[in-house]
Amino acid sequence: MALRIITADERQAEERGVKAAILGKPGMGKTWLLNTTCAVTTLFMDLEAGDLAVQHWRGASIRPRTWEECRDLALFLAGPNPALRDDQPYSAAQYARVVQAYGDPTRMDGFATIFVDSITVAARLCFQWCRGQPEAHSEKTGKSDLRGAYGLHGREMIAWLTHLQHARGRNVIFVGILDEKLDDFNRRVFSLQIEGSKTSLELPGIVDEVLTLAEIKDQGGQPFRALVCQTLNPWGYPAKDRSGRLDLLEPPDLGRLFAKIRGTAAPEAAPALPAPLMTAATDTPTT
Repeated sequence: MALRIITADERQAEERGVKAAILGKPGMGKTWLLNTTCAVTTLFMDLEAGDLAVQHWRGASIRPRTWEECRDLALFLAGPNPALRDDQPYSAAQYARVVQAYGDPTRMDGFATIFVDSITVAARLCFQWCRGQPEAHSEKTGKSDLRGAYGLHGREMIAWLTHLQHARGRNVIFVGILDEKLDDFNRRVFSLQIEGSKTSLELPGIVDEVLTLAEIKDQGGQPFRALVCQTLNPWGYPAKDRSGRLDLLEPPDLGRLFAKIRGTAAPEAAPALPAPLMTAATDTPTT
């Protein structure tokens, strides 16, 4: 097979989706962001069964209940990985099995955005599945081995996320719950609420964007919601912008956000956000 070299013009002409993790505390309105996407071209992967905030949203949804379904859907949406053996989950052989079960994959071509709510629940389903696998049991005693279960869980989650990352033409949004704790020096620290540590540590390196939906106070002390988009932010929220096009704070509107990341004109001008009150990340929260 001849070596395929992609020219700069070809690469720039390619359709590429945005892969983003959106984190936030419970009740902050993460699921509500689905209302700011195009209902016609967005597929809602409803893992939490918590769609009350989007009950009037007119888009399509799917409701996987097991980890096997989550893996099969990722394979159906992103296609096979040619580097894998036939017995591996995202191989061409497994893709053929999924196509036989789910039907013609071209019927998914109309979905430009996959909204996964949430990665926290996906990880729970994954861990439940992992605990039943041979790797999660001692070879000598047959008893449950949590270290083996967590090791398998980390590999499974990273493989799932990486496979969805390779759905190049689609936006994939992973919603996750943000935990806030105090460290040994009484400083606020934030982390993704998820089973195991491997996924939480490696997720920022997989996705293009890490955004925190947070309540920020303006200079008058009035709260407003915004997406924190830059790693160096005064609140210490998890954030990352691979595109380099996002401001420190962006309005909670995914349609405008995607347009800004791609460098295309937004349908209409985004509303101006209030000037934030810059509170140091090391401040101790009041209780």
